[in-house]
Amino acid sequence: MVWIPGGASSLGSDHHYPEEAPAHRVEVEGFWIDQAPVTNAQFQKFVKATGHRTVAECPADPALYPGAATAQLLPASIVFVPPPLPLRPADHYRWWQYIPGADWRHPEGPGSSIKGREQHPVVHLAHADAVAYAAWIGKLLPCEAEWERAAWGGARGLRVCLGR
Repeated sequence: MVWIPGGASSLGSDHHYPEEAPAHRVEVEGFWIDQAPVTNAQFQKFVKATGHRTVAECPADPALYPGAATAQLLPASIVFVPPPLPLRPADHYRWWQYIPGADWRHPEGPGSSIKGREQHPVVHLAHADAVAYAAWIGKLLPCEAEWERAAWGGARGLRVCLGR
């Protein structure tokens, strides 16, 4: 883990999506954060020790999605799949597909596996899965302001280009 000193951080953006506005400054106290993402091997130890099933491995509750087709309630996740050429970067929905059977053990869906990717970051986790893992390992997840402070590394005034 690494120590991130407390200080000001920026949250939100006035330049991208309306729901991110307005950009604003927040103060955070110093905190510890893992230096690297959780790997497939680390998450697999957690699953073996606890029997945890991720959100992507469980069917969706039909009561939460009235009128949804049965196929939309299957265990599934959203997978990054580059679209055919020509590319339109601003059309981000073309880059992701809802794939039944995609989960942390099957990152591209059925037929794929994490074999040979034990040291890769675990994917297809929901917030509830991350919270369960953190509790098991004896840690806390960073809040949004802490994550932003750590991710930006103290940089200020930078803008991210989203191809728009």
